[in-house]
Amino acid sequence: MFVTDIRKEFYDVVINQRVALLVASDIDALCACKVLQALFHCDQVQYTLVPVTGWQDLGTAFLEHKEQFRYFVLMNCGANVDLLEMLQPDDDSIFFVCDTHRPVDVVNVYNDTQIKLLIKQDDDLGIPSYDDIFRDEDEEAGGDDSGNESDGGSEPSGKRRRYDEGAVERRIERQRAKREWESRSMKYVTDIATMQRHVSRHNHRNEDEDNSLSIDCMRISFEYDLRLTLYQHWSLFESICNSTYTSCNFKLWSLNGQKKLQEFLADMGLPLKQVRQKFHSMDMTIKENLREVIEESSNKYGMKDIRIQTFGVHFGFKNRFLASDVVHAAAALLESTEKDQSASDNFIKALDCLSRSNLERLHLGIDLAKKKLIAIQQTVASCICTNLILSQGPFLYCYLMEGTPDVRLFSKPMALTLLCKYLLKAFVCSTRNKRCKLLPLVMAVPMDVEKGTVMVLGIPPDSNTSDKKK
Repeated sequence: MFVTDIRKEFYDVVINQRVALLVASDIDALCACKVLQALFHCDQVQYTLVPVTGWQDLGTAFLEHKEQFRYFVLMNCGANVDLLEMLQPDDDSIFFVCDTHRPVDVVNVYNDTQIKLLIKQDDDLGIPSYDDIFRDEDEEAGGDDSGNESDGGSEPSGKRRRYDEGAVERRIERQRAKREWESRSMKYVTDIATMQRHVSRHNHRNEDEDNSLSIDCMRISFEYDLRLTLYQHWSLFESICNSTYTSCNFKLWSLNGQKKLQEFLADMGLPLKQVRQKFHSMDMTIKENLREVIEESSNKYGMKDIRIQTFGVHFGFKNRFLASDVVHAAAALLESTEKDQSASDNFIKALDCLSRSNLERLHLGIDLAKKKLIAIQQTVASCICTNLILSQGPFLYCYLMEGTPDVRLFSKPMALTLLCKYLLKAFVCSTRNKRCKLLPLVMAVPMDVEKGTVMVLGIPPDSNTSDKKK
């Protein structure tokens, strides 16, 4: 069932209990876990944190802790499966599920006793009504009796309750088909506006001297910035080369693309010595109006979306991070491929980088993210230049062979997703086949050579070309 009052129906229930936190290994779950941890620490709630990386991990974690805990909080996992059927818990076990994955399993929605969904009901979830899914035996028998009077009768169902899976799936698919990109984009805009209001409210201070903020205080702002990945922690040149937006627009995997990049830098009037050194080491006179200069030149080269709205955090004189910077750093730590590091170790490191007191860990994550982005850019260039993307009828397909450089890095879900989106965007920009621009991409990479397993990921068509088709 859906929880309508989170404080009363969730937090007040667990505040005096021991709680097991089962947290998925992704960025959304990581951030939600950090927020909940802060609340638990303030109210001295006892909890055990268990990272999970899949359904098997979730089942194993539950079996290991079901005797010690009655209350389980599932962060970004569990909503889209029948939890009671998968975990087979005792009748007194309670699950609070906070999950962004869709669709939500209807059995979880209509379970009033053990499943509590911490999900906004105003989202377009496409949940069918109870009567459309479940039918009691008495109702079915009544319907059969009325039929007997007219056509001689038929056998009543022997089941107490029937779950029409096919009808549910068809109805959900019809409702999902009605959704269009404009509605999803509008939801993003409204959610950003809501978050911006919260940020402005918390940042509000009177301008008198008694309430002035120290330079060391954290300040969150909502502002326009450049669509260049990690550029404030990198050199401007490397950021342009390894950002999906600029790399695909310039087609940097080709010689013509490299020439166009040099022309772009010349048009901005920036010395190569400045753009190739660390951003924080650039001349202040250049950095003062850098965004305006880049935006003006980008418009000439067809990159009209080089400027985006984002959240940034400032504290001290030199510490400034964009939301995307922290996402890349946390993802790199979470999927680190260093030897002798377990998934749980990586999860704890990624969680630590979200703390202001662990700036060294955050900078380590940013360094790992740079290496990952360079590997992705090189892999994309290799796939495009060697024609590794094949058209398989209704979809595009690409397989990275064993022995491909950095292939071990892409055996992780988030890294492979980033590579897949980058590769599809690059392919759309480079191909002349109009039909291929409207196809989804399926990508496969070796996962475990010894076990012979392969990770397969599919993504929908590029949003820009899909919008044009509409």
